Amino acid sequence: MKPELEPLDLSAVRTAPSAQIPRRVAAADAARPWRPGGSFAAFLERLPGMLAAADLKTVIAAVAEAAGSDRPVVFAMGAHVVKVGLGPIVIDLMERRVITGVAMNGAGIIHDVEMAMSGRTSEDVGPALNEGSFGMAAETSGFLNRALAAAPDPGAGLGRIIGEAVQTAGFPGAGRSILAAGARLGLPVSVHVAIGTDVIHMHPGFDAARTGAASHADFRLLAAQIARLEGGVFINAGSAVVLPEVFLKALNVARNLGFRVDAFTAVNLDFVRHYRPMVNVVSRPTVRGGTGINLVGHHEIMLPLIAAGVIEALREAPG
Repeated sequence: MKPELEPLDLSAVRTAPSAQIPRRVAAADAARPWRPGGSFAAFLERLPGMLAAADLKTVIAAVAEAAGSDRPVVFAMGAHVVKVGLGPIVIDLMERRVITGVAMNGAGIIHDVEMAMSGRTSEDVGPALNEGSFGMAAETSGFLNRALAAAPDPGAGLGRIIGEAVQTAGFPGAGRSILAAGARLGLPVSVHVAIGTDVIHMHPGFDAARTGAASHADFRLLAAQIARLEGGVFINAGSAVVLPEVFLKALNVARNLGFRVDAFTAVNLDFVRHYRPMVNVVSRPTVRGGTGINLVGHHEIMLPLIAAGVIEALREAPG
């Protein structure tokens, strides 16, 4: 029985000179082997000039350019950034006036305060959940609730209220607090709370009304920063839902009020790709002339790399 299909005859296939065909990989982009005793700047230069390595260099250059030009660098962070020991990196960049503002979710203030209070955080959820005792530490909730209750006006913003409270509490690790650093340096640290997501929301002393008012004040504070983001950088590190959604609304408010926020760099950092950061940070906000970059990697590796690269770039910059 004759087959229904005959193999294609390739004799008439058209070819072209290799020089006329665009190539995406060139020898000039290849990595260069390491030489003992080199500097960190030399290490970055020796990375291949393609894919994630090229994106890493682009992010470093964008942050350094923004910092050197007095443009905003807004760092939005999930609480995991604190939990993996990166508070000192964030604070150092704040002190260098590289990071001009920090945004965190509600869990961020819990871990930040616990690191200031005792130098320990991140409860073992499993066993505690089995007993119904998860999140019931009295000291953390008590401090946060008292600080908010003592604030004369929640319009000051939750980040500033807690930051100033940490500053004056005399905690042994106050220097580890991003919130306290913001208050000390006069830099905005905004806190964006989703009621019901954080352990302190289970405590009897939790004041939902004042928390909501203070967090909404922080939303408006973040929107003011985003309104001035032209030429700057927005980084979302490890928030899969809350901060990408908050950023999108803050950007929309800024544009609605007539601010031009088009040419900026939006960066997402996480060890997996999530839908909302990809669309609400990387792609949608940058279609009018911005640059969107997604870097996949662990915070405890990627953020120190970026920070060191930025510091080196600023050190080598003219003037």
